[in-house]
Amino acid sequence: MKKALSLMAALSLMLTFAACGDSSSQTADTEESKADSSSSEEVSEESSEAPSDGTKEKINVYAFTAEVPNMVQKFIDTHPDFAAKYEMNDTQVPTTNGEYQPALDAALADGGVDMFAAEAAFVLKYTQGEGSKYVAPYEDLGIDISQVETAEIAPYTVEIGTNTDGKLVGLGYQATGGAFIYRRSIAKDVFGTDDPATVQKEIGPGWDKFFEAAEKLKAKGYGIVSGDGDIWHAVENSSDKGWVVDDKLVIDQKRENFLDLSKKLKDNDYHNDTQDWTDDWYADMAGTGKKGILGFFGPAWLINYTMKDNVHDTFGDWAVCEPPVGFFWGGTWVLGCKDSDKKEAVGQIIDWITLNTEEDGLQYMWANGTFAPNADGTPGTKDAVASGVVMKKSNGEVDILGGQNMFDVFVPANNFANGKNLTPYDEKINSLWRDQVRQYTAGNKDRDAAIADFKQAVSDELDIEAE
Repeated sequence: MKKALSLMAALSLMLTFAACGDSSSQTADTEESKADSSSSEEVSEESSEAPSDGTKEKINVYAFTAEVPNMVQKFIDTHPDFAAKYEMNDTQVPTTNGEYQPALDAALADGGVDMFAAEAAFVLKYTQGEGSKYVAPYEDLGIDISQVETAEIAPYTVEIGTNTDGKLVGLGYQATGGAFIYRRSIAKDVFGTDDPATVQKEIGPGWDKFFEAAEKLKAKGYGIVSGDGDIWHAVENSSDKGWVVDDKLVIDQKRENFLDLSKKLKDNDYHNDTQDWTDDWYADMAGTGKKGILGFFGPAWLINYTMKDNVHDTFGDWAVCEPPVGFFWGGTWVLGCKDSDKKEAVGQIIDWITLNTEEDGLQYMWANGTFAPNADGTPGTKDAVASGVVMKKSNGEVDILGGQNMFDVFVPANNFANGKNLTPYDEKINSLWRDQVRQYTAGNKDRDAAIADFKQAVSDELDIEAE
């Protein structure tokens, strides 16, 4: 019971923004598109016939923002035959204060959900954990899963969306493979060029090269990152094992090494010692921090929905290159329910959202900024998507990056990410771990004490003992 309650508490603390890379600005608008006739299955004659009494069947959608419901509505609006029979009934419950999962779980138990969204912070609960009993394999929804290969879907999203029986049950529309996002002007000053291929070789591969670059930057009065949190997601999601294996706490060696990486950053004054999601962190994006900072680790959503509103005078002075180690950060998965009596209809929608690679599919519109255009009709925010095929044929040039095509970097970044080290406990355990790391680097305790206190905190709060 204690473990169950602790798991509920941990899952309640998931951070919507960081996990999903979603923002309310991502979901506000819609734009016209046509139905895909090749990747999405055509609506069958039986399912497309309007009921004789004029009523429509409701597809019940649960989500934590308007983003996925907007996509479902777009599909309905652009598929007249489908719209003749179906309409959406959406329920949106925010993840703040732990509200979403209890509401979703109750609705799933009552059989009141046809499809739903789950973010990286808790998606494993529904793909591989206790919530997976409600979820239908994609093939049971009529989806041709061979498209995963032909669409070149990012492997980590497939790993996370595969259940314990090896069946695909969820995919994301975004791709959140990480890159190193750096200041062009600082790169030119220190490395003599802002060319991504050269900067990539300066900072990696591996952490040894990264710290060699940090020393070069220090000699010129710069920091390599804003704070140790900037490298944490790269460390966390490049590890070989997750925090919990066979119900025991495991400290993967790469995650334990974060103690040393963080201390090295601090002891050598290689950063501004900020904490992510604080004013000081944003100031380093704007170039107004204690000293100039070369870069940040993150996916496309960090550029589009965080940095965009904080870079100010450094807008256009950024570029992306491959990071020292592959990683991902966040994402949203779309799942269908096995007890739904509208599986075929749900399958058509999910296929259009996650696997369709044509120009009238969601993936292409999302990548090219045509799903949610600006008020004046110009293209909206471009974003990395799950399909490598789509990104390869899309225009990923963005002004914040000085016109660089970010997809040249995010396609390989998505392939380098590892999706096998997530657990449903990650958000809480990450918080406990990072607190102990900061205690250690600040000199408040030694390394062994930090590890011991971390293990005790996990035991106290989650009833999970160390292996």
